[in-house]
Amino acid sequence: MTTFLAFIFVLGVLVFVHELGHFVAAKRVGVKVLKFQLGFNPTIFRFRRGDTEYGIGALPFGGFVKMAGENPDDVRSGASDEFLSKTKWERFQILIMGPAMNLILAVVVMAVVLYQGAEVPAFEDQPPVVGVVTEGTPAAGVDIQPGDRIVSVAGRPVETWQEVFVTIGTRPNREIPIVLLRNGLEITRTVTPVTDPESRFEIGDIGVLPDVHPRVPAVNPGDPADKAGIKPGDVILAVDGQPITFASHLKRAISAKPGQRIVVSVLRDGQRIEIEATPARQGETGWLGVSIQDEMRVIQPGPLQAITMSVERNVQYSMLIGESVWGLVTGQTSPRQIMGPVGIAQLSGETARLGWVALFSFMAMLSLNLGLVNLLPIPVLDGGHILIMAIEGIARRDFSFKVKEKMLLAGLVVLMTLMVTVIYNDLTRVSWIENLMPWR
Repeated sequence: MTTFLAFIFVLGVLVFVHELGHFVAAKRVGVKVLKFQLGFNPTIFRFRRGDTEYGIGALPFGGFVKMAGENPDDVRSGASDEFLSKTKWERFQILIMGPAMNLILAVVVMAVVLYQGAEVPAFEDQPPVVGVVTEGTPAAGVDIQPGDRIVSVAGRPVETWQEVFVTIGTRPNREIPIVLLRNGLEITRTVTPVTDPESRFEIGDIGVLPDVHPRVPAVNPGDPADKAGIKPGDVILAVDGQPITFASHLKRAISAKPGQRIVVSVLRDGQRIEIEATPARQGETGWLGVSIQDEMRVIQPGPLQAITMSVERNVQYSMLIGESVWGLVTGQTSPRQIMGPVGIAQLSGETARLGWVALFSFMAMLSLNLGLVNLLPIPVLDGGHILIMAIEGIARRDFSFKVKEKMLLAGLVVLMTLMVTVIYNDLTRVSWIENLMPWR
């Protein structure tokens, strides 16, 4: 139920804001709006106010604003309040305002989230100096070493670990050059990020990690960690010689060895200490009895700084989205990275369970995607209609109904192909459905 409600809330807000942009712009330039609806037909609720009918459709996957004289095949009276009676500049304002409202919403929502303040991983804004190279990973195979400073990934300069992870994560299963600074000299390594076969999403990884370690805030009295001598405030460096970067790594290392002696390396008062401990058995997993916390920092920007940070993040994400779209066109990006309604619903539910901050962060990212996708020059989308108007303006004549019909049909084919792809991807992320696919 949480997943369903979160999905309806997120998609409802995004669609409402998008269609509201078209609606307000149409009213402003004097176009009669016949219908404003959230969701697709059949209509389950409606009411009329003035010339406009407002409704809610049963299928919550979109919405629409129906304007008088909007399509070339509509019966036209030639009245001044019809869409096609307006100048190209006025029509452009109506078309652009839908995507523009989604882009504005992305900035506003992200600014609100940032203004609330939050704990974020401390390493994210640190220079990307390699702390750990995981054995058996692509990075280990091309001789990337601890201490290397990552200068650029796939031709993109990177200044922080966040930029490194995002840039690598969006390029799974394709060769990318990575420029490193080692002993004052720049060297280049070509590596192919791999994906986690157990993950529902294709996120690239090469096996490099920052030089950070989790901290022990508390130890349960009388439990194995307490008996072994692990103390609150200890920083966990390694288990059996294997570096520990994140809390999840420590949990995995402990749970894998129930009843077996392990050596935990900790940093205490600036000194490295080796501690022998034996995880207790809980079912099939090991357990030490410590709470563990990744190294975090608190951000608490003011209103202006929150807006500035939001704009910067949205610009960065927009560039990555643009690269991903171009990668789909050129075949360099896997179609499996595209997410549809089922995937959106799953992530909506997961983020909702993490709290409103996570849910609103996800909404901001989704709104940015929706705004940019609608600006693509594909007939049927807002960007496609704008492109057709631009070509007509350059040619100084309007295309015939038949020509526009062919353009829209071509756009519809592209859009349907995209929809089939995202629905297939979504179904493969549902485990019991994927089990019914013998080719997977």
